Amino acid sequence: MRHAAPTPGVALSAHRRNRVDEFVRALETTSRRISDPAAKLRFIRGSLDKYQKRNRLVQLIPFPSLRGLLYRWLSLEGMLAAPELAERRLRTSLLAIRAVAAGVVVVALLAVATTVFKLALPAVAAPAPPAPAPPATLPAVAESLAPLPAGLAPAAVWQVERGNGYELYSNGLRIETGGQIAGDVRRYRVFDAASGLVDETRTKPAGLLFHTTESDVWPLEAEFNEKLRDSSERLLRYLRRNRTYHYLIDRFGRVFRVVAEDSKANHAGNSIWEDAERVYLNLNHAFLAVSFESRWGGGQTLPITEAQLLAGRSLTDYLRRRYDIPAEMCVAHGLTSVNPKQHRIGHHMDWSRGFPWAAFGLPDQYTREAPAVARFGFGYDEGFLKVLPEPWPGVRAAERRLAEDAARVGQSLEKLRRERQALYDRWFLEQAQADRNGVAEGDQAS
Repeated sequence: MRHAAPTPGVALSAHRRNRVDEFVRALETTSRRISDPAAKLRFIRGSLDKYQKRNRLVQLIPFPSLRGLLYRWLSLEGMLAAPELAERRLRTSLLAIRAVAAGVVVVALLAVATTVFKLALPAVAAPAPPAPAPPATLPAVAESLAPLPAGLAPAAVWQVERGNGYELYSNGLRIETGGQIAGDVRRYRVFDAASGLVDETRTKPAGLLFHTTESDVWPLEAEFNEKLRDSSERLLRYLRRNRTYHYLIDRFGRVFRVVAEDSKANHAGNSIWEDAERVYLNLNHAFLAVSFESRWGGGQTLPITEAQLLAGRSLTDYLRRRYDIPAEMCVAHGLTSVNPKQHRIGHHMDWSRGFPWAAFGLPDQYTREAPAVARFGFGYDEGFLKVLPEPWPGVRAAERRLAEDAARVGQSLEKLRRERQALYDRWFLEQAQADRNGVAEGDQAS
């Protein structure tokens, strides 16, 4: 695959590029030994995190072959912290490499000490080089965009041009369509919030659900350009094969249509959301999925890029105007995902904090009462609190509403929870039956 032209001012020296290549080769050599894809991903992520901190020390080693061994040892150390991955042959390799690396470090320290001693001989010592600047740290959540400058804002978003593998829209949005696939025809029913009755079958999307792919592993830097592009292409193949999202926005801001808009995508699982009149369960059919190539872990999202923010805002505007989707029906996956058997929120937690609502022209959904808690009495467990030590404000608001409802009807809070969870169970079964019937009807119609 051809490399993209380097951006002026960011090209690396040949010396530094060789050092990066040594690390990448060592990383790839070790990762090929790991058969479990999830373990391999954790290993690569950990190695990249360590690389920034330890690279300067490793570069003191003057011999390329020894530097490669040391890179490999530093990478293996993180992987073997997980007991299930501590294969016997890798432990043996680790011990051998550590022994070599320890010798290399001793040699390097002796070389540095000798150099310092020589520099101390002149009457006036040469000034010490300035200390390297600490690596820049990324913010914990995505940053917002500056307000749009004043200009002509069209009242609608329309398709300007369609070519071989792309569509261009009036707000600047370009959608790559070459690999889009069809899925099951969208057919779903929703519940009337007041009566609980299931209304007519629908085919029009009711909302947007924002996701992260949880797949990013490479730093957004020029020297990793080829790795970034390759990882995006592999991700797209996986998403198409599993019909996972309707849209993917990669790290460079490219928008890919994965699953056709008139089809269901397998993105939401067990989930709950509502508007003023209707309740939506299991949002695969009812909501369009927009996913940002990024990573969720440890209670936060790797910041999405400015290019992703710009593309995401344009895509949101296009989809909202095309399908007349209200702002309150644009929400993040982590705010809707539930465990139906245990009646708990937070089964999936991507974007359960940090989504830049204002940048997308949307209300802050973190402050809105969580429907799963207020309407159906769902709770959460210790595992949830380990990831998010404090639930988003809408959960607390929903808990207050639930307590007020219990006091108004003269019931204990726990009894009201059980009644509302039982209501969810009945609706869940009805929704599952409606989904099965909808798929069957769609098959017959086709």
